[in-house]
Amino acid sequence: MTGYRLHTDNLTVSYGKTTALTGINLDLAPDRIHGLLGRNGAGKTTLMSVLASLRRGQGTVRVEGQDPFENEAIMQNVCLIRESGDLLLDEKLTTNLSFLEDARPRFDRTYAESLMATFRLDPAKKPQALSRGQASAFGAIVGLASRAPLTMFDEVHLGMDAPARQRFYHEVLHDFAEHPRTIVLSSHLISEIAHMLETVTILHEGRLLLSNEADDLHVSGATLTGAAEVVDRHATGQQVVGTQDLGPTRQVTVFGDLDEAALAAAERDGLTVGAVPLQDLFIHLTDTDRAEEAS
Repeated sequence: MTGYRLHTDNLTVSYGKTTALTGINLDLAPDRIHGLLGRNGAGKTTLMSVLASLRRGQGTVRVEGQDPFENEAIMQNVCLIRESGDLLLDEKLTTNLSFLEDARPRFDRTYAESLMATFRLDPAKKPQALSRGQASAFGAIVGLASRAPLTMFDEVHLGMDAPARQRFYHEVLHDFAEHPRTIVLSSHLISEIAHMLETVTILHEGRLLLSNEADDLHVSGATLTGAAEVVDRHATGQQVVGTQDLGPTRQVTVFGDLDEAALAAAERDGLTVGAVPLQDLFIHLTDTDRAEEAS
């Protein structure tokens, strides 16, 4: 085991009169890829900042069994990559790599330089001269090459184009397989990262909605795909969380405990039965307007 275990008990964080997190109880196992999801302002960045000892809250926070705040042994082995960069803006990228190599005990300079070539970054450039996409790519490089026991990426994809994001996802999976650690991914591009996640934690308005195994969430309902009228017949009476149409074909996502006999009947009627897309489930659980309409 090389990654850190994460635990919070009744964690609450406030900024003046604004409460960013309320009563968060969380346990994330080491050496896994965890997804941290939530709408804007849900508290994702605040939670990661507390885990990275950049901020302190009320309640209990433990990283590998220790309070991370001002804990040098923990801090040097926790890497939080934020869009803001946290870099030496007036120094070349190669100088930044040298600084990080000295500050991070597990930093792999050779791997970092190979990633610089992969993402086509000029080592002689300074961070302030990079485009938004290039700056995001450099942040991803820093996070990957640091190989910290706890590595957190906070919307690191922002600004990257689709090919760059795919390279990043590939590198996360490949390097995680070679060098296991605890990785926390926060992203709005849920459909792109869903296949990578082993657990899913959803925050909403500063509170914990759920923290579950990703596989369990995918079987918390079903998708029904086929002729629209047949799909509608089998979806009647179910909790529908998503609908897509393509010509005469309809795909409906239903949520909740489903009767196996009903699913078997749907397949007999020619429907394709699949897993619940994480993005549909997320939208359903965090759609405050829909919840208010239902109530």
